Amino acid sequence: MILVYTHKLTNRISYTFQTIFEQILKTSVSFTDDVDFYLSCKTAKLSYTTKAIDDGLYFTSTSLLFEEEIKLQNTAAIPQTDGTVGLFEISTNKHFNFDVFATVFYLISRYEEYLPHQKDKHGRFLATESFAFKNNCIELPMVNIWAEKIAQLITTHFTNYKFSERKFEFLSTIDIDNAFAIKHKGFWRTVGGLAKSITEPQNLKNRIDVLRDKAEDPYDTYNYQDEVHQKYNIQPIYFFLVGNYSSFDKNIAFTNKKFQHLIKKIAITNTVGLHPSYQSNTNNALLKEEKLRLESIINKNINKSRQHFLKLNFPSTYRNLIDIGINEDYTMGYVESIGFRASICSPYYFFDIEKNKVSPLKIIPFCVMEAGLKYYQNFTVEEGIININKIVEIVKKVNGTFVSVWHNESLSDVGIWKGWRKVYEQMLLNIKKK
Repeated sequence: MILVYTHKLTNRISYTFQTIFEQILKTSVSFTDDVDFYLSCKTAKLSYTTKAIDDGLYFTSTSLLFEEEIKLQNTAAIPQTDGTVGLFEISTNKHFNFDVFATVFYLISRYEEYLPHQKDKHGRFLATESFAFKNNCIELPMVNIWAEKIAQLITTHFTNYKFSERKFEFLSTIDIDNAFAIKHKGFWRTVGGLAKSITEPQNLKNRIDVLRDKAEDPYDTYNYQDEVHQKYNIQPIYFFLVGNYSSFDKNIAFTNKKFQHLIKKIAITNTVGLHPSYQSNTNNALLKEEKLRLESIINKNINKSRQHFLKLNFPSTYRNLIDIGINEDYTMGYVESIGFRASICSPYYFFDIEKNKVSPLKIIPFCVMEAGLKYYQNFTVEEGIININKIVEIVKKVNGTFVSVWHNESLSDVGIWKGWRKVYEQMLLNIKKK
């Protein structure tokens, strides 16, 4: 156990230190504001306050973790030699020239997303608005890097203290926005699809062949997924969209028996979560209804989710998920940029800054989404392989959790996704390398 002294224990302090020590470094932490008790303690310890109280391990504090309000902060960048960039400069500490704990809180709580900012057409926070993007460190899990440095400082000062062994972990997550490209769409959608293909004879023939079971539906990649996941011993998590049809929710009807059969089959051997519809992001009653739909199909409780279109707004999206019993969310990341939205590659808990308290909702951040690589960053197949592997190696170095996002259609290996099975398989191969 690590003992932490601070002159005033706040919710922000306990949350930040617990994230670093318990969620990342896998050790316990306790707190005291009693100077005499702290000085008498002979175990591993550190102080976080405005002025050193002994000649031990000391980190200078700034004001952020002692505040309760949300306000504009001084976000002047403090570049480090390892490529990370800190906030809240200090000049009286020999270990960090910035308040590392305040910086961690600012980044993982997504403090900047509570402040006024520009949104895209879907109401999403833009990667380009973030501190990490603006300072060219979005591809670094800075929180994990700093946690490693803090651990090294502790073991240097307390040579008998040993941290638990931590290992690199991988989660493959797959969103099923549209289970089938052509089949099971219903009469009018099928007719509409055929009508749109009249001017493209080959496309029309392909559609008819699929409808007559003479060819595979291009989005029906589930047998391939099973094969490749068995080959590499991967247990993916599937997120199913079961919302009502709309402009941005073009899934198969949740009442369709073939769709339900697919969901049930996948749920037998894999973990299944909810992919809340675009519409449900601002409609909690609809969100609850969608969760009940999926639970009734698989006859299991659903406690995991990822927002369709990554529609994540603070703090409303997470509050809504908590209200319906979701305790793990996988939305934290950007579609338009590879890297780390919260500058962390470990699961951690959501801190509601408006309520100034930690929640029971665990955030599992992702760092790679194939749609972003192709549509936003315009990577070729080879560039996709190279850039994914670069992030894999970065996460391995800090023994973090690498989470990827793929879709059933991107594994079709046809049309615009020709060659991207190679990207997925190369990612799995690189992940399994020692």
